[in-house]
Amino acid sequence: MPMDVRCLVETDESSTVVRLTGVLDLAGVDAVREALLALLWQRPGPVIVDLSEVRIAHPGARAAIDDVHRTVADWPAAGVLVLDPAGRAGEAAPVYPSLDEARAALAGAPLAAVLATDLPPAVGAAREVRALLTDGCARWGVPELAEPGCIAVTELVNNVVAHAGTPMTVRVAPQVSALHLAVRDHSARLPAYAGLAPLTSTGGRGLLLIDTVARRWGSTPLPDGKVVWCVLRAEDEAAFRG
Repeated sequence: MPMDVRCLVETDESSTVVRLTGVLDLAGVDAVREALLALLWQRPGPVIVDLSEVRIAHPGARAAIDDVHRTVADWPAAGVLVLDPAGRAGEAAPVYPSLDEARAALAGAPLAAVLATDLPPAVGAAREVRALLTDGCARWGVPELAEPGCIAVTELVNNVVAHAGTPMTVRVAPQVSALHLAVRDHSARLPAYAGLAPLTSTGGRGLLLIDTVARRWGSTPLPDGKVVWCVLRAEDEAAFRG
C-alpha cells in the first residue's frame, strides 16, 4: 500500500499541532520519525501529534510515535502529547481523546524555560555558551550545576568546532533539579565514546568528561545533522562534592 503521510504544523498561541494524515505503515515510519524530530527541534516546548486523520496500517508504525517521545525526553524543553480520538494507546507518550484535552494538558504544564544561541564553528564559541549557561543556572536556582554544565557544554561545542565544522545551535533548559543541554549541528558524523583514553593519547577525552559529569548523554541523527545532548542532576553534583 502506498505511503501518503503529510506532517502539517498548525500554530496558535498555546501550542503547536503536528497533524499526520494519510496512511502510516512500516515503510513510512523513518520518514515520519525524521520529520517529527526536526519539528521538535525547531520549536522548544512540547507538541501535540494529531493522529485523528491518519490510518495506522501496522502496530509497529504506531510505536514510532512513542519512540519519538522517548528520544526527545532528554532534549531541553521538548516533549510529545498524542491526540487520538480512536484511543490507540501507546507505551510512552500520553494520549488524549480530544484537542481541547490535549491543549489543556499543555496549558497545565509548567512553562518551558529555555535559553538558546546560534554560533559559528569558531574558536571561542564555548566562552559565549558558558556565560549563557551560568546565567541560566543562577536564574533557575541550580547554581551548583553551573560548573559541571560548563564542562559538558564546552566539550559539546568544541566537538562541533573540531569535527563537524558547521554552524550550531545550543539550548539549555531546567527540569526540576536537572539541567538539560543540547547542541545541534549539521554534520551526520555521530560521536563515538570508546571509554577511557590511553594515557599516551593527546585527545579523545571530551566525551569522557561529558560521561563523567552527566547522568546520561547521547546523540540523535536528524535529516541534515544531529543533536548531541546530556542531562546533569543536582543530586549527582551534591554526592560528588560530599
